[in-house]
Amino acid sequence: MIVQEPSKSTANLQSVFENDAFLGHEQLVFCNDEETGLKAIIGVHSTVLGPALGGTRMWNYANDAEAVRDVLRLSRGMTYKASISGLNLGGGKAVIIGDSRQHKTDEMMQKFGEFVNRLSGNYITAEDVGINTHDMEMVKMKTDHVTGIPESMGGSGDPSPVTAYGVFMGMKASAKYRWGSDDLGGKKVLVQGVGHVGETLVKHLTESGAKVMINDIHEDTLERIANTYNAEIVRENIYDLDMDIYAPCALGATVNDDTIGRLKAEVIAGAANNQLADEVRHGKLLQDRGVVYAPDFLINAGGLINVYSEIAKYDRAEALRRTEDIYNTTLRILTDAETHGITTHAAALKLAEERVEAKRKQMRG
Repeated sequence: MIVQEPSKSTANLQSVFENDAFLGHEQLVFCNDEETGLKAIIGVHSTVLGPALGGTRMWNYANDAEAVRDVLRLSRGMTYKASISGLNLGGGKAVIIGDSRQHKTDEMMQKFGEFVNRLSGNYITAEDVGINTHDMEMVKMKTDHVTGIPESMGGSGDPSPVTAYGVFMGMKASAKYRWGSDDLGGKKVLVQGVGHVGETLVKHLTESGAKVMINDIHEDTLERIANTYNAEIVRENIYDLDMDIYAPCALGATVNDDTIGRLKAEVIAGAANNQLADEVRHGKLLQDRGVVYAPDFLINAGGLINVYSEIAKYDRAEALRRTEDIYNTTLRILTDAETHGITTHAAALKLAEERVEAKRKQMRG
């Protein structure tokens, strides 16, 4: 456990150690730079399978404690995402506290790159919410421990289209499991959050003949995507809508005590991380209600598969082939969950943890 340059207002560290989400984490690093306004947290959950790779998210958190909770859950999820996808990577994540539209500067991203570099490759960063390929260029100026850089610089480029493709494959597999066909034509799908990933998912859904509804906090984005893809904008009471599939593609924990009883969807399949506010309890509630939940860390792994190509040296075509296999893995997980009478989240977690534990035993000799 390394704590580096703590922010004055950061969460009480004793409460962090007692947080269940912190169990198993190897490092939690606080980064603070007054000159650029950078306040960031890097979480390294596991390096058993390889270096911890995970994107950097920039978000205007209500407080530092909320940011800590987010980075702990996200970094842990990356471990499982890499494992279940068969990648030789560990799990890590970073968050930068602030509004990416107002506070982000090139100097801030370069400073963040310096902090990443101090971890000597233990953590490799990439894009996430609020961060783009230009930001990765700035980070790249200060460290080589970065992926998702532009193709013009020899990188794999924006990973969001591949993430969206994986979610689409997972959604089709879920439809196959629920309705006996993976044809999404005529299905009513709510895509909550239409950033880079959400927009590409809308494109796939529109082309497949689905009836798409969209929701987002940015009005200009909503209008543009609605006009481009003829999607229906919904702004209020979104969890009460008549829908077949709910696709959360913004922040996590939207499947919770309040929303589960309201959702009419028979399938939940989206790109957001940590969609279940309580993984155990809410996973069981969905199971009891007969809702097919496609585990988020499985179906949103396409972006990770894509950026991993920069390390493993395979091309975009191979990244897409590996991402397409999310369809088969999703069907396997849904079937295993039914066979063993467990939640789909538990089934996916079991598969991911088995690979990590096997590697850990091998390392012990």
